[in-house]
Amino acid sequence: MSSPNSDLHFTVLLQEAVDALVVDAGGRYIDGTFGRGGHSSLIVKSLSEQGQLLAIDKDEQAIVAANELFADESRFEIARTSFAKLEELCVARNWQGKLSGILLDLGVSSPQLDQAERGFSFMNDGPLDMRMDTSKGVSAAEWINTVDVTEMIRVFRDYGEERFAKRIATAIVERREEQLFERTLDFAKVVAEANPAWEKNKNPATRVFQAVRICVNNELGDLEAALEQALEMLAVDGRLVVISFHSLEDRIVKRFIKHHEKGDTLPKGLPITDDMLNKRLKNICKAQRASSDEIDENVRSRSAIMRVARKLK
Repeated sequence: MSSPNSDLHFTVLLQEAVDALVVDAGGRYIDGTFGRGGHSSLIVKSLSEQGQLLAIDKDEQAIVAANELFADESRFEIARTSFAKLEELCVARNWQGKLSGILLDLGVSSPQLDQAERGFSFMNDGPLDMRMDTSKGVSAAEWINTVDVTEMIRVFRDYGEERFAKRIATAIVERREEQLFERTLDFAKVVAEANPAWEKNKNPATRVFQAVRICVNNELGDLEAALEQALEMLAVDGRLVVISFHSLEDRIVKRFIKHHEKGDTLPKGLPITDDMLNKRLKNICKAQRASSDEIDENVRSRSAIMRVARKLK
């Protein structure tokens, strides 16, 4: 994730993430969300001539930025797709079970948030889109204007943790019967007016915008798929580094690491030893947050949480 200033791009937990990730300078690595290349740039600098980095991003603008930044870098390549296709990308390169590290920097990037025309922001007016890959899928406007009210309530509750989901969804459906939604500020206004309890220092449309964005981009589904694939694609002792920006993401990552650190769940009383439990991951450090200095420099880093695990077998 970058800074709100379009001329400066502050990558969250930059040094911390790369230090945790790169354990073999000659290894193969994947940066699951290129963004504007902060993590990728430092990863490449940490590699020997034998090292390789594959970056992934859904966003066409990220692909353009990568091709400019790494035009003459033979150790780097980028693929325009979701990190949920991680296994497919590895198989095509014969990398399965050979990766030294995988980095997943989750959520939406600052360049996406700051460009009103992308439709992510409830602060600036733009077309109601929210797709990270604008070449495919259903836009936010299409989803909002057609989805069943019951499904809308579920998405607002599950993905936005919005306690007034039913009230807000009802207001949206009533309004779309008169006029369909096309613009971000129009949608944000309807959501805000339907929200009876505004939180201090928080836009009342925040949770609903988050929920819609997660839904149209299948963010949590992609994350769950990527984690399962990552476990198989990593080599023994390879590192999995994940930076989350909200509790839903972090909960999935935390549970995944804990599950594979604990190993198989077997009936009590079986005569087994610890090495028979099929433990596949080791959590190697406490969850890490951005420093106060980093938060002062880039306020969007305040919600970041990084978790790191090592593959055991």
